[in-house]
Amino acid sequence: MPQTARPLSKKEIRQENERVILDAAEKVFAEAGFGGATMQLIADVAGLPKANLHYYFPTKESLYRQVVQSIFQNWLKAADIFDDAPGPSEGIGAYIDAKMEISRRHPAGSKVWASEVMHRAPVIQDYLETTLVEWTEGRMNVIQRWINEGKMDPIDPRHLLYMLWATTQHYADFGHQIETLNNGTPLSQEQWEAAKSSVKSIILKGIGAVDPG
Repeated sequence: MPQTARPLSKKEIRQENERVILDAAEKVFAEAGFGGATMQLIADVAGLPKANLHYYFPTKESLYRQVVQSIFQNWLKAADIFDDAPGPSEGIGAYIDAKMEISRRHPAGSKVWASEVMHRAPVIQDYLETTLVEWTEGRMNVIQRWINEGKMDPIDPRHLLYMLWATTQHYADFGHQIETLNNGTPLSQEQWEAAKSSVKSIILKGIGAVDPG
């Protein structure tokens, strides 16, 4: 006899509802911006009653901040390899792979972040001044250590990070342009792998590191 699916616990139901809401909010905020988005529109995209949104997120701003925080947490995880990597080839190479994979799987999230920052971060400026500053300084210290150890050319770590962000997030923020130049179709798996390989090769050679393959 087929097994009967186990009923979800209250915690699992809550987690699933939050996931659905955040996925919908990410798409709506990416398309409409914070000002143009409404809780009703997000509820419609999520397929849930508007009351459910207010139960989990009392205000549009609280939902927006959670979306932005989730985006940044994904990027933080992508850089975990930095701290333990023996050198820039392994650390930066893995970071590029992870960041481009996030751009592939969560393009709307990157667009939300870009739009917020281009509008001078009216909602998350405090987040930029704390979490982003601390994270950036930590990664700069790692890059400077690799420079001091002679594992890469002496360059400004801050501008290297800016270049990494701009390049990897381009594939999300300007995805429509890339598709247009790709005969109107999304990049295939093979094309994504080729893109990651090219970006790693260009950047690692540019900083005097060697791509480990």
